[in-house]
Amino acid sequence: MPIPSRPALIEHLVRTRIAGDVATPRDNNLSHYRKLANGDRHYWLGLELGDRWTDEQDVLAVMAERCGVVDDPAHRVGQDTIDPELTVDGLDRMAARLRKAAAGRERVLFATGHPGALIDVHGRVAAALRAQGCEIVRIPGGLIADEGYVVQFADVAVFERGASLWHTHSPEPMNAILDALGEEGRPDLVIADHGWAGRAGQRGIDSVGYADCNDPALFIGEAEGTMQVTIPLDDHVLDPRFYEPLTAYTLAAAGLAV
Repeated sequence: MPIPSRPALIEHLVRTRIAGDVATPRDNNLSHYRKLANGDRHYWLGLELGDRWTDEQDVLAVMAERCGVVDDPAHRVGQDTIDPELTVDGLDRMAARLRKAAAGRERVLFATGHPGALIDVHGRVAAALRAQGCEIVRIPGGLIADEGYVVQFADVAVFERGASLWHTHSPEPMNAILDALGEEGRPDLVIADHGWAGRAGQRGIDSVGYADCNDPALFIGEAEGTMQVTIPLDDHVLDPRFYEPLTAYTLAAAGLAV
């Protein structure tokens, strides 16, 4: 795939609604911000936020700054946004961390709670890092969490139940992996999303995560320094191939283009 320039990638993100005017509605975003502030652990995505974020307006302020949602608290319904400039800024920060991983031939673990959209994104990055001598962590077999199984496809850990791969926000699959790996098998870097990314960061591992505008916890995690990088984007658009230019740009920026 041709490597897009920054302006070309921004145009693509807006056209495919990965950023710009995204599909996630404003009322859904605000509902999630409120639930996080009210202490609903489902929306903490594996992070431990304590009592530091009990005002949903503080959450909205972080999301306006780091994701690009509309910063007006009176805007309650209708369209909400992700700033594509912030998306590409996040990809650039991710690329810098990938360069470090490649230079140090680090152990890297990939995982996704959005297998229908992001498994190929993660898999391509894993292949590029392996080509540079990194060890892509192979998870132990037989792991169980949330009444299902934690398995691995194309180097990416996912959650399986009933012979299907599930969309999950839970941190428990990541807990299962890290507990099974132990300290000796601990990865140097996790690249993931949802509770997979948040719990890795909470357990002291360098963690890079993709996050939608209705998933504020990972943005708060980066603001507090628990997450290394959080990249704002719509994490399940119409066609998974829409993410291919984004991946090509990131790998090129990291010096990993193949």
